[in-house]
Amino acid sequence: MEQYKLLTPGPLTTTDTVKEKMLLDRCTWDQDYKETTQKIRTQLLQLAKVSEDDYTAVLMQGSGTFTVESVMTTAMNKKDKALIITNGTYGERIVKIADYIGLHYKHYQVAYNAYPDEWELKSILENDRTITHLVMVHCETTTGIWNPLEMISRLGKAYGKTIIVDAMSSFGGIEMDVGKLGIDFLISSANKCIQGVPGFGFVIAKQDKLQACEGNAGSLSLDLYDQWKVMHKDGKWRYTSPTHAVAAFSKAVDELIAEGGIQERFHRYQRNNQLLRKKMEQLGFQAYIPEERQSPIITTFLFPNDIFVFEDFYYYVKERGFVLYPGKLTELNTFRIGNIGEVYEADIERLCNVIQEYMGVVVK
Repeated sequence: MEQYKLLTPGPLTTTDTVKEKMLLDRCTWDQDYKETTQKIRTQLLQLAKVSEDDYTAVLMQGSGTFTVESVMTTAMNKKDKALIITNGTYGERIVKIADYIGLHYKHYQVAYNAYPDEWELKSILENDRTITHLVMVHCETTTGIWNPLEMISRLGKAYGKTIIVDAMSSFGGIEMDVGKLGIDFLISSANKCIQGVPGFGFVIAKQDKLQACEGNAGSLSLDLYDQWKVMHKDGKWRYTSPTHAVAAFSKAVDELIAEGGIQERFHRYQRNNQLLRKKMEQLGFQAYIPEERQSPIITTFLFPNDIFVFEDFYYYVKERGFVLYPGKLTELNTFRIGNIGEVYEADIERLCNVIQEYMGVVVK
C-alpha cells in the first residue's frame, strides 16, 4: 500500500513505532496487558493534571461517538436535563444521541463560525432551574473552531451544574487543567491528538460524580459506571477490548511525553496551522474561522472561486501523497485540512507546493 500523510483530525498519520506495537497479538486476560491498561489510565490523569484521589480514567471500546453516548447514558438519569451547546455537527450529534436515549435537554445553537453567548447562556440557566448538566464540544472539527471552555467552566461552577466536555479532537493537543476547570466528564479518543489508532475512547471523570451514576445507564455495553467498576480493580475490560489499539496507544502516550508533553505538541500543531493558513492565503484560499477562534487541530477553507472542483483537487493532492478531509459540513462551499498527527512544517510546505502546482496548472 502507498503511504500517505493523513491531513485529517483522526484517524491520522502515526509513527512507525506506534504501528509496530500492533504486530504482536495479546490476551485480554493476561497480567501484562492489564498492567498496560492501568498504565494508560494513570498517564491520562497526569496529562489532565488531576489527582487519582479526585478523578479516574475509564477506557471504552468503540469510536469516539460510542464513548460520548456512554457518558450521556450513564451521567444522566431520567430526571436530569442537559443544556447542549452546539456550533457544529459533532455537537448536533450529541443532540441526536439525547433523542435516541430519551434524555431531557435544551438545545442552544449558534452559527458554525460563532461562539456561544455567555449572557444568553446565563439567561437560560436563570430561567430554567431544572437544567442539571452543561454539554459542549471543545474543538468542533466541523470547522476547527476552538470553543470557550473557560467560560462554560465558569458558568457550570456558578450555577452548580455537571460539566460534560467532548474534547475528542483537543485532549492531548491543547493543554487544559481538567481539575481547575471543574470538568466532571471529559471525553476523548485514542486516534486523535495522542496519535494512537482507532478502537477505543476514554473518559476522565470525577470519582464522586461517576460513582453516583450507578444504575443510570440504559445500555449494557455502554454503561460507563460498570466499565469503571471492573476496570478499576485490576485493569480488566468487561468485554473483549481492542488489544492492538491499546498497545499502540500505550506507545503513543509515551511518545507524547517524550516530545515534551502536551505543551510541546500544541506548539508543533500550532506552527503547522499558522504556516498552513499563511501559505493557503497566499494561494487564494480564505480560512472560514477567524484566527482568534482557530484551533490548531483542523482548518476549514472556502473554495477560492466558482470553478474550483474539490473532487479534482482532492485526487490531485492524494496522488502526490496527501489525504485531505473530504466531506463538506458547512452550508458554504468549504473543505478541511488537518494539522495533527505525525505532521511537521516540512510536510505543510510540501503540501502547499502541491496545491500551488494545482492552482497554476488546473485552475487558470
